[in-house]
Amino acid sequence: MKHILLPTDFSENSYHAISHAVQLFKNEVATFYLLHTYTPVIYNMDYMQNTAAQFELMEAVKNASLDGLNRFKNKMASDFNNSNHTVQTISSFNTLTQEIKNIVSQKNIDYVVMGTQGATGAKEVLFGSNTVHVFKNATCPILAIPVSAPFEKPKNILFPTDYGINYQDRNIEPLLEIAKQYESNISVMHVSFGNPLTAEQKQHQAVLKTYFKNVTHTFHDIRNDAVSAAIVDFQQQHPVDMLVMINNKHSFFENLFFKSRIDQIGFHIAIPFLVIPS
Repeated sequence: MKHILLPTDFSENSYHAISHAVQLFKNEVATFYLLHTYTPVIYNMDYMQNTAAQFELMEAVKNASLDGLNRFKNKMASDFNNSNHTVQTISSFNTLTQEIKNIVSQKNIDYVVMGTQGATGAKEVLFGSNTVHVFKNATCPILAIPVSAPFEKPKNILFPTDYGINYQDRNIEPLLEIAKQYESNISVMHVSFGNPLTAEQKQHQAVLKTYFKNVTHTFHDIRNDAVSAAIVDFQQQHPVDMLVMINNKHSFFENLFFKSRIDQIGFHIAIPFLVIPS
């Protein structure tokens, strides 16, 4: 039984991510938790001193949240009729990041699947701010779905790594589950800046090989000055249906994705992106 959390702001982008999740896990017995969070913006503090007015606003926002969840739940049932799947709705007065953290813990969530952009659909940044915050605070795998990415079976998975992680089951199992289900080829990509692997990196690489012994995989050592450029170049030369990275705060992942917005401009991911916490 899989437990999958689907945050939504009721935008087309978020429903695109939901539909991707339902198709990706169509052969799994799964419970999908459809989540909407709301924190009403208070424009007039004098007006809000009135307790009745405050209550009416909160009720209106809550009802809008519940209506939206029921609408999306019905649409999921209409678009994807799957007896393996059940859908539960959660409406919460909370910030998205905090509520995701709460639900992941309470419901034993296996994956969070969400869009890379919110209702604003801003094109000038790599990911929407909500997605970046969820990445930073994730305690379970996060699958981010670009709005431009149609659903494709993940037959070819790119897994960039610097071999700086002492790989354990919790780091690798989410990747292996998908790879085994779809008989995927995993391309392990190490970006070299000219230095040979250290003894520790070689040890980590050996551990990784044991994890991948029962799935099709290839190892690539690529010379490049930038990980982002190496990823783009690899996609141009090889088919890639999903990008998977481990969020090790001391690895190139943090340097690649948690820099300033200026640094992120120009590096856009057009395929599903699975982020696994270390």
